[in-house]
Amino acid sequence: MMFFVLSHKGPSAAVTSTVFVMTTSAAVPTGPEGAISDGTVTDRLVEANERYAAAFTDPGMDARPVLRVAVVACMDARLDLHDALGLALGDCHTIRNAGGVVTDDVIRSLTISQRKLGTRSVVLIHHTGCGLESLTEDFRTELELEVGQRPAWAVESFRDVAQDVRQSMQRVRTNPFLLHTDDVRGFVFDVQTGLLREILPG
Repeated sequence: MMFFVLSHKGPSAAVTSTVFVMTTSAAVPTGPEGAISDGTVTDRLVEANERYAAAFTDPGMDARPVLRVAVVACMDARLDLHDALGLALGDCHTIRNAGGVVTDDVIRSLTISQRKLGTRSVVLIHHTGCGLESLTEDFRTELELEVGQRPAWAVESFRDVAQDVRQSMQRVRTNPFLLHTDDVRGFVFDVQTGLLREILPG
């Protein structure tokens, strides 16, 4: 698991301006043999939640997204969707999986999102340097050899990220369960620049 932590470095003799550095969980102090000090990662998350809850105030929202949009994106830890898209708590539904591909379970979530919770727009986001670009369906065979059972799901790997975005858009636009398919747009997020590149339908 990767955490991004914003840390502040004060002025030094050589540098007088404020410097902000993005670090990962690898910078967290570790104990013997690299173990994370003071408990497991989950322990740290639970402790963080306790601090969060201590200052929490119920915002009084219901489950319907304010902007009536559902965002489907990759689970990659480098994607901070709310910051990248200027979204606030309660603005959208966020559906994430490996690759951000439109699978049956994504269709399930989108159908509930539209039919029961009022969303109308769909934004699909893949990204550069995705792990699915280095996988093939052979991964399922490897799992079968290891555990004796072949997964029922497809890996959904791809080589051309733009073409996979187009395929995902087409899956949404042609699905009979979805009520609103007129505002479906797809993008590739550049993990090095933070910019979205829109992919037009093929």
